[in-house]
Amino acid sequence: MIEMVARFNLTSFGYLRLFTTRVLNFGNQIIEGHFKIWVFQSFNSLIAIGSLLSLLFALGCAYLFVFPSFRPVTNSVGIPKSNSSFGVCNVFEGRWIRDDSYPLYNASQCPFAERGFNCLANGRKDRNYLKWRWKPKNCEVPRFNVHAILEKLRGKRVVFVGDSMSRTQWESLICLLMTGVENKSSVYEVNGNKITKQIRFLGVRFSSFNFTIEFYRSVYLVQPGLVPRRAPKRVKSTLKLNKLDDISHKWIDSDFLIFNTGQWWVPGKLFETGCYFQVGGSLKLGMSIKTAFRIALNTWASWVETTINTNRTRVFFRTFESSHWSGRMHRICKVSRNPLTKTKGRERSSFSDIIMKVVNNMTVPATALHVTPMGSFRSDAHVGTWSDTPLVPDCSHWCLPGVPDMWNEILFSYLLS
Repeated sequence: MIEMVARFNLTSFGYLRLFTTRVLNFGNQIIEGHFKIWVFQSFNSLIAIGSLLSLLFALGCAYLFVFPSFRPVTNSVGIPKSNSSFGVCNVFEGRWIRDDSYPLYNASQCPFAERGFNCLANGRKDRNYLKWRWKPKNCEVPRFNVHAILEKLRGKRVVFVGDSMSRTQWESLICLLMTGVENKSSVYEVNGNKITKQIRFLGVRFSSFNFTIEFYRSVYLVQPGLVPRRAPKRVKSTLKLNKLDDISHKWIDSDFLIFNTGQWWVPGKLFETGCYFQVGGSLKLGMSIKTAFRIALNTWASWVETTINTNRTRVFFRTFESSHWSGRMHRICKVSRNPLTKTKGRERSSFSDIIMKVVNNMTVPATALHVTPMGSFRSDAHVGTWSDTPLVPDCSHWCLPGVPDMWNEILFSYLLS
């Protein structure tokens, strides 16, 4: 197209010069002296200006024709630029389709996948849960190009902050990236630590590419506190909703910062253990969990807005992960062989709604990874009884490889777009 437009303009320019020359020849016969020179110079100036404008117009047309999707797209609730002709696409609206090219790695060959998430190694026989790929309605999630991503991360710092679901995604990303590293020994935990559930910091360095992928355990994101003076006996601890976790200063100066929270915001982890909410110096014994969650998320948002340099750091918040507990007490775990065809309301979460609203109202760029709907179908992908403690069923966490791999594929569709 560019060549054709250029050829057209060169041809037009030739005809214009021929016409102008003939006019000037005629004019030379009747015009004398300085007036003839002035006319000649004026015509040449007009020709140059016209040709320049014509060339700029042609280049503009060619740019729009060849690069129609090169327009800035900003959306804080998770609608990235698509590689398709649709321009934009909500990658979180779609369905799971079977894809025999999955899984993308073997967890038994990845030293950073903890045993509790490696369902095959723990005795699971069926492999159907490994063969599903998320397909958005109007586009495709780009295939995980491990070599391109390794180069994208060269010299960078990726930080995950949250609960065990965040740790699962952290492990998934490391295992995905290790498939593109020839020297596996060049990838190591910076302090020589093994992957455990309680440790507050884990950092894996890819020394060949000079980057680290870090995980900080902060299950509430806000700061745990001691019992205030003259508090009732039932109060054993508090959550200071107006203060971010005391390790939050370690999250600064990262290049990619990915948050999550939600699994611990339940009565069994809070009120039943004597943990209540605190705002400033005031104890809030009657405050609901949802209200406290909203205050905590606003505290997080204010911290990002005032502390993080979003010109350098890209900030993400993953929404609540769907679980598939059943029974009156939500303690029965039945892992299916295939994804569900109906979500039965699990595609909605009040926690996710709060996250989406808070992220959408932020004054700096941030992106919500709205994974709740896509996880609601995957009753087949939970750990179930295939963990390192098989007597304790698990319909919250995911097997690796599995659903968290798709979170990372979507995450890097943003980072590579």
